[in-house]
Amino acid sequence: MKNTALKILHVLSWIFFIGLCFEAGVFLFNTVFRFFIDPADAHLFWQEVNLTTLYNFDPGYYVVETSLITLVAIAKAWMFYLIVKLFNDKKFNLEKPFNQEVRKFISNAAYLSLGIGLVSSWAVNFANWFVEQGVKMPDSEAMSVGGADVWLFMGIVLLVIAQIFKRGIEIQTENELTV
Repeated sequence: MKNTALKILHVLSWIFFIGLCFEAGVFLFNTVFRFFIDPADAHLFWQEVNLTTLYNFDPGYYVVETSLITLVAIAKAWMFYLIVKLFNDKKFNLEKPFNQEVRKFISNAAYLSLGIGLVSSWAVNFANWFVEQGVKMPDSEAMSVGGADVWLFMGIVLLVIAQIFKRGIEIQTENELTV
């Protein structure tokens, strides 16, 4: 049963990773394409995200906001890359869960979550500032930068878990030395 659940999680991680890579690639491509090649189609950024008014307000701000959106998408894809890598490298062992690779993964995921939360918050605050300036902006969820508070919360929780794993590794090492 445990192996089946892990296999399902592994497959789901791959699916999310591929989807997030696609989304990040689309955001990056559209930012470059719309700014340097065809700015007239800024309304076609991605799905319901229409950034024409932002581009018309200031092309520089357009690049900053779309870069923040792209950075969040890349970081989310990176998060799932770390998960897929953990599964593929066979470093996750339920018999001995306290090992350096898992602790390192949890620490990296914590810092990445904090980074996603900070950049998401920055992008949302920037978008809110545009709204105050009279620029019509899409919803933060449509821009894939909503939920900064959840990412920050997850990062802090993962930092605590990383410390627990660090102590678990110390105890496990002490027990192996005494046997």
